[in-house]
Parts: sequence; C-alpha cells; structure tokens
Amino acid sequence: MAVIEVEGLRKEYHRPRRPPVKAVDGLDLSVPEGGVFGFLGPNGSGKTTTIRCLLGLVRPNAGICRVLGADAQRELPTVIARVGSLVETPGVFPGLTARENLALLGRLNGIGAATVTRTLEKVGLAERADDPVRGFSLGMRQRLGLAVALLKEPSLLVLDEPANGLDPAGIKEVRDLLLTLGREGRTVFVSSHLLSEVQHTCDNVAILSNGRCVAAGSVQSVLAGTTRLGLLVRLAPGDLHSGLYALRSAGLAASLDGDQIRVEVDATNAATVTKVLADQGLYLTELRPEEADLETVFLQLTEPRPS
Repeated sequence: MAVIEVEGLRKEYHRPRRPPVKAVDGLDLSVPEGGVFGFLGPNGSGKTTTIRCLLGLVRPNAGICRVLGADAQRELPTVIARVGSLVETPGVFPGLTARENLALLGRLNGIGAATVTRTLEKVGLAERADDPVRGFSLGMRQRLGLAVALLKEPSLLVLDEPANGLDPAGIKEVRDLLLTLGREGRTVFVSSHLLSEVQHTCDNVAILSNGRCVAAGSVQSVLAGTTRLGLLVRLAPGDLHSGLYALRSAGLAASLDGDQIRVEVDATNAATVTKVLADQGLYLTELRPEEADLETVFLQLTEPRPS
C-alpha cells in the first residue's frame, strides 16, 4: 500500500511582469508503507513545495496528491490525526517552556502529560523541558519541532530537514530516532541535504531535479542503476603511470583517479587486472571494488548539463 501518491503534480508561482517559476513540473511519486523514505534534491528542485502540497498548505495548479488514501486538497481532515509534520521552523510560543508548548497542543488533541514527557525524552529535550523556548538554540527548536510532530504518535511523519541546526551528536540522535520509528512500522517521509545520513537511514529514496523525479526506488537499486562501478588499483608511486599504460595496452578502460587507477571492469575480473600488471613486473599494493555512494549519484543526476 502506498501512503503517499503523487500524480502529475504541477505548481507554478506567478511574478509581476516576469515569467512564472515552475516549482514542480509533472511530478509522479509513490511512497510505500513503513520505513524511512528519503526525498532528495538540490535547492529549488521542488521538495518543500511538494511537501506543502501534500499537507494542504499550497494548492497545486494541476495533479493529484493522496495522503493515507485521502485527497490532500479535499479530504485531508479525515486523516490528519494520523499525520505528524515538521516543515521549516516550527511555530511555538517562545515565552512558554517546551513542556508547556507540548501540553497545550496535547490538550487540543486529548493527549495527556505522560505522553508529553515521553515525547520530550524521545527527542532529547528532557533536561531542558521546563526552560522557556525563547532561550533555545536552532538545534533545540528543531528537536521541539520533532516533538510536536511525534506528539500524536502518527502513522505517517513528514519531515522537512529535521536535522537542520543540529551538531554531529544531535544528527546521530535524529538518525537513530528515524530508524526506530521506521522499525516500529511507521512511515517517515524525510527531505534532507545530509546525503550520507540518508544513505545509512533510508530504505527508499526519490531524487528530484527541476521539479521532476529523476530516480526512485530502494537505496541499493538507485545506487546500482545510476553508477557505473569498477576496480580501484594502487601501485607503488613510481609505477602508477606504467600500470596505467599496461592496462590500456591490454584493452582495459583505465584512468588516473588521484593516487590510484580506476579500471572500468566488473569486480569479477580482478584476476585479469592482476595478471596484466604482474606480466609487466608491476605488483599491487591494493585492489578493491569501487563503492557507490549517494552523493556521487545525486550529483550525477542533478548537476546542470552543458548546453
């Protein structure tokens, strides 16, 4: 079952005496139930606009958004109790404490003090729960925003840059929290610029560029489908150029990559590479398969092409 479905979504922002800006341009997207889903794209690719359309905060020019099976423009009130969200800076009362802010929201939704306390502990704010929010750092405000999103114990969480402003320890805590929520059977839909975190946290991803989805699927399938991998060879520094010549002479596609040689062959052909070099009296100091990473794939898919 898809908990989020987007079909042909289009949103333009009109400007006086200038052409309209296409924020989202015919986006199709399907988010499966359960686990952590990464929503990626460079600034201006349409991520936040899409999230705002999903949450009924922006009306699209065309297309359909469904959240938990409900049309986001007409039926969202029927499912909103099962949705938690954090979009940009959370809106809270700065003169109240973190606990008071959550308690106020809790009373509106029939949520008691025990759930408020448990939620503050979950996001790492237990020790500052009774401090006024006006003294909170950006990172602490983000934690409070996460607490607001989690307060209803929703089945779907929509989070826009939840680690914004956090230090490395805070980023790790958010990572662990998202993994825990995904393992509990919830669906966490998260946009983020922290690509290494996404690679180690998310089960599935979608990558946007210019308002369109350019890749989607499991992290492993996106990495495998968009990156051509090879073997990385290290030799003694004085043998590097001789090794490059030997490999090219043997008909292998090889190129220098810093202080190593990249050979465009499958990892199962490692013995061939070793033999070619050994026949020329060149011996390896290291031979390993190249590993794909999400940052490389992201840049390949979203960097502007020369016209």
